[in-house]
Amino acid sequence: MTATTFDPVSSVSLTASAQKYFASKLVKQPGKLIRLSTKESGCTGFSYVLDIVSEPLGEDTVLSFDGVTLAVDSKSVGMLNGTEIDLVREGVNEVVKFNNPNVVAECGCGESFSVS
Repeated sequence: MTATTFDPVSSVSLTASAQKYFASKLVKQPGKLIRLSTKESGCTGFSYVLDIVSEPLGEDTVLSFDGVTLAVDSKSVGMLNGTEIDLVREGVNEVVKFNNPNVVAECGCGESFSVS
C-alpha cells in the first residue's frame, strides 16, 4: 500500500453533514474507510463510486476528516480535484451529492458526468 496525503482543501472535501453520515456508516466497522473512485458509465461518461474498504488501494490519495478517512482513487483524482461531497435531504430521502467544479456536462437523470 502506497498512499499519498494531499491537502483536503485542494483535492476533495466533505461537508459536516457528509462527515456525520460517513462516520455513522463506519462506526460499526472499525478500521474501515470510504473509497471514492469513478467508473465509465451512463450516457455522459463517468459515475461516482463510493465503497467501504479495509485500506487504500495502490497510490490512492488519503484524506482525514474528523473521524472519517477518505481514499481517492489515483486514476480519478484529477477529475475529482476540488469536489465537495455533501449529504442533502430531497423529500424524505437523504442523498450524497458531489459538487464537482470539473464537470462540464451531466446526463438528464444525474447519474453520469463528463469533465473537460
